[in-house]
This record gives sequence, structure tokens and C-alpha cells, in this order.
Amino acid sequence: MATCYRHPDRETGLSCSECGRPICTDCMTIAPVGIRCPEHAGGSAPRTPGQQAVRSAPRALANLRGAYVTRALVIANVFIYLITVAQGSGLNSPGGALFDKWLLFGPYVAQGQWWRLITSAFLHASILHIALNMLALWWLGSIVEQLLGHGRYLALYFTAGLAGSAGALLATPLEPTVGASGAIYGILGSLLILEWLQTGTFMGPALTLIVINLAFSFTASGISWGGHVGGLIAGIAGTLAFWQARKLRQPWLGYATLVAISALSVAVAYWKVRGMA
Repeated sequence: MATCYRHPDRETGLSCSECGRPICTDCMTIAPVGIRCPEHAGGSAPRTPGQQAVRSAPRALANLRGAYVTRALVIANVFIYLITVAQGSGLNSPGGALFDKWLLFGPYVAQGQWWRLITSAFLHASILHIALNMLALWWLGSIVEQLLGHGRYLALYFTAGLAGSAGALLATPLEPTVGASGAIYGILGSLLILEWLQTGTFMGPALTLIVINLAFSFTASGISWGGHVGGLIAGIAGTLAFWQARKLRQPWLGYATLVAISALSVAVAYWKVRGMA
């Protein structure tokens, strides 16, 4: 594995989207166009004419190509959506056996159909629904996957999905719920903590995105605000646990925390839906 160009003793899988040099988490800056090294964080480093167009885009794309977990999640969501479209009534009316078997609904969960807590995160209600979610997953997930690592990122994604389902059942147990939003809000929560660890402040792009999206969640109809809040809390707690595990040099601690969050999510869901069958 490559080592940080400023800290040769630190291995890293990250690289600057501008110059391509490997950087560690202490040296990176999260920018709208990817991860930047200290020299290119402010965009003031000298460059020859045309250098940015020739180097920046390919490097940014190279970084995104490394996010194979995010790509796999996007492909899985799209594939499942196409199945429900084929079984349903068109692009904006997915349905059929798979949709009915996987959606989140309190009384069904109360009957012991616990798989719905996670399968519902792979269903979407319309072409706009999946397009917005997959755009957010690709844009935000690619960054968080590079920062957390593939395994931690995947574990956090599913944990946030479970927590999002628990939140949705707490808020609206009798309304059918679908969508990857809970897991994506978990990614947003993770990005908030990662940005804080890098900059020392919460007042950055991640918090802005969270505030805007939560405001939309609470004011627009047909949106599971409980699922969004549940996923967000799981993403924040899980990333803090990974950070603490790294400080203590106890890698198992982060994963153990995710298992605890997942178990708590299932327990909360059970407590909410008991007696609804």
C-alpha cells in the first residue's frame, strides 16, 4: 500500500484528486470535487495552463473507481428497481411479488417478517426516488468509502439501513415505507464526523447538506423523517466508534458498536410493532 507523501510512516489508500499524491486522513481536505492534499485544498497551487483539465478529472475518476462497494450498492439498487418495475405497472409504479415481500410495514414485521427491516432499503417508489437516492449514494458514498475503508463502510451502510427502518417504524408504523434514504443519511452522518475530525469544526458542507435535507424531510409529504433521523444517528455513532477504536488500537470495538446499534434497532422495531399482527 502507498504511504502518505507528508507522513511516510502512514499507509493510505487515499490520494489527492488534483495531483494524485497519496495522503493520510490528517492531510486530506474534503472538497466538492473529491479529496485534496494541503497544497491543493485552497486551489491556489501554481499550475501550467490546461494542467487542471488534463490532470484533475482523470484523478477524480480514478478515486471514484476505487469505491467498488458503492458501485455494487448502486447496481444492486438499480437491478432490484428494474425487477419491481417489470413486475409492477411501469417506471413510476413499481410493484409485484418482490415489492410486496420486501417493503417495510409494521404489522408484517410483527408477524415475524424481520427481513423487511433491511430489504426495504433496496426498494424505491418511482424513477425520481431512485435517481435522487442513487446520486446521493454515489456522490457521498464514494467519499466515505475511501475514508472509512471498504469493510467499515459496508458495515456502516447496513447498520444505518436497519436504524433507519427502526426510526421509520417509530414514526409511522402503519405506513408502507421503502427507500435507501436511511442508509444514505447514515453516510451523511459519517461524513459529518469525518469532516469534523479533519477540520475541527462541524460548520462545513456536510452539516449544510444535513440541515437542508432534514428540513425537506420534515416539511414535505410522503417522506419518512423517522427513517432519515434513525439512519443519521447510526452513521454518527458508528463513525465515532470507529474513530475511538482507532485511537485505542482496538479494531473490533468499531464493529462491536455497529452490532450493538443493529441489535438495538431490531429491539426498538420489535417494541414498536408488538401486538400489531
